[in-house]
Amino acid sequence: MNIAILAGDGIGPEIIAQAVRVLDALKADGFDIELEYGLIGGCAVDATGEPYPEITHQLVSQADAVLLGAVGGPQYDGLPRPKRPERGLLAIRKALNLFANLRPAILYSELAEASSLKPEVVAGLDIMIVRELTGDIYFGEPRGIEVRDGQRIGFNTMIYSEAEIQRIAHIAFQAAQKRNRRLCSIDKMNVLECTQLWRDVVEETGKAYPDVKLSHMLVDNAAMQLVRNPKQFDVIVTGNMFGDILSDEASMLTGSIGMLPSASLDNHNKGLYEPIHGSAPDIAGKNIANPLATILSVAMMMRYTFNQEDAAQRIEKAVKRVLTQGLRTSDIASQGMQVLGTREMGDAVLSAM
Repeated sequence: MNIAILAGDGIGPEIIAQAVRVLDALKADGFDIELEYGLIGGCAVDATGEPYPEITHQLVSQADAVLLGAVGGPQYDGLPRPKRPERGLLAIRKALNLFANLRPAILYSELAEASSLKPEVVAGLDIMIVRELTGDIYFGEPRGIEVRDGQRIGFNTMIYSEAEIQRIAHIAFQAAQKRNRRLCSIDKMNVLECTQLWRDVVEETGKAYPDVKLSHMLVDNAAMQLVRNPKQFDVIVTGNMFGDILSDEASMLTGSIGMLPSASLDNHNKGLYEPIHGSAPDIAGKNIANPLATILSVAMMMRYTFNQEDAAQRIEKAVKRVLTQGLRTSDIASQGMQVLGTREMGDAVLSAM
């Protein structure tokens, strides 16, 4: 297992360090794991002038999987847009053709009180959001800011091809087959022609999956329903921009954005694995960041890229055991719980493993 490690910025190095300890534990148990380290985001800009330097591209191209921390920080906000750390994320996704983003939103029973919603609304929540990652308005051309009739205007292009929609729809239908066989496709077809095509192609693709019940929902209603009755969903599939927003909304149903991993896959299950939260520069270096989402991203890596289901479950069960013991980082702590730092939480997971 050749794994590229890109710690990134802010709390990235701290949370990645704990995930690497989990990989080291698996290696000690006999897994053939080799780790190589590279730069992305702000630290890459500092070192090379580019958020996704060529040396990093060569590293990740040769790896079987990539484990990434987080990128960004306020010190980079004044950079030209192509040099900003977030461009490194867009670049690596595009370069590796990581078109399918899988984001589970699972509420551990031990954390029901940490959710901002009533426990009875979110108890037992287990949904999967499948987000298309390399198309849509984030990558569409033309784009830019220019002067027209004496005024500055900004413009971006929302665009999807039939083939792009088909391939993400296949991923979503197959994910639904492995779960409760329900798929909800999110669009805005009443206003946007691009998403009318999305709905049409998803409908057509669904004919190959008669065992999956397909439904559709407009994105504004979906945002409301995720808060009103989130357990009505099983698998959600949507485009890049809508998925970006809805997956972050769904993450807060679980109590903390620090609990949720993600996988971004290509056609051959080569993947980039990362927590869905950001670099949190305000708490960087304080040993208080929650490493569990990053550790759970390692579990997803074992499952989706390396087909090591036993290893994935071992990690996930260790995390659950830690929570059952009442151990928490500050973002998920409630009264009576023992609050641990980043490294101490890593210690607890390793002990549970």
